[in-house]
Amino acid sequence: MNSFPKIFKGLGFASLFVISCLIAGTTSCVSPKSIVYFQGDSARYYSQEITQSYIPKIQPNDILAIIVGSLNSEANEVFNTPNLFTTASTNYSSNGAGAKVQPLGYLVDSDGSIEIPLVGRVKIAGLRTTDAADTIRIRLQSYLKEPSVIVRNLNFKVSILGEVHTPAVYTIPDEKITLPEVLSLAGDLTIYGNRSNLMIIREENGKREYARIDMTSRDIFNSPYYYIHKNDVIYVEPVKAKMLDTDSRIRTVPLIVTIVGGLSTLGILILNLTR
Repeated sequence: MNSFPKIFKGLGFASLFVISCLIAGTTSCVSPKSIVYFQGDSARYYSQEITQSYIPKIQPNDILAIIVGSLNSEANEVFNTPNLFTTASTNYSSNGAGAKVQPLGYLVDSDGSIEIPLVGRVKIAGLRTTDAADTIRIRLQSYLKEPSVIVRNLNFKVSILGEVHTPAVYTIPDEKITLPEVLSLAGDLTIYGNRSNLMIIREENGKREYARIDMTSRDIFNSPYYYIHKNDVIYVEPVKAKMLDTDSRIRTVPLIVTIVGGLSTLGILILNLTR
């Protein structure tokens, strides 16, 4: 009778040992080198020339807010009226999807032109917003005294999905953002995000481009994809460790249940035999 507690206790330790080994075997370690950004020279100070930049230009289907000012406030309203109309749309902020009110603005048509009251059609596709403002201001001089014009793009948005903490579509108010800034908006990559193989999908000039980016290297700062363009899609794929870890856990759970069940049955048999 005294031998049973020792046997049962031994089985308990054996069960815990087997389960611990199985759980340890299903987890994978992530190397620090694979998650550190901008690796390179370890010097405390390092400078690098900025070799490229991104200046967004107006394209068809852009929605523009055009704010007109002059010495005649009543006349200004004729041109600012399209900015006052509102419509329900998807909320592209970091708070997630939902309804909000957004200025309708001026829509750039397929020919790259907008229709301005009294002025008529003005072609502005291919121009920077500052250049478009100058073009419109010159046309308004026939109707307003000393006009001023401000042009802003209302639908400069980027999408980020995959292994980030907050995947979403983000609207960028200042029309200029870098890849690290977009990742920051999305709450950064999860520990399982593959930092060395991000995919950026870009559609411009009738072409769709697919680019692979390594965020662990400082070469990203010289990449043409460092500055994010309007409508870019960023996909962060999971590391292989997560896929293997998930697969092994799924396959190991039935095995653990079987072993524990078998050890429990064996304990019951030994208990009956020792009585």
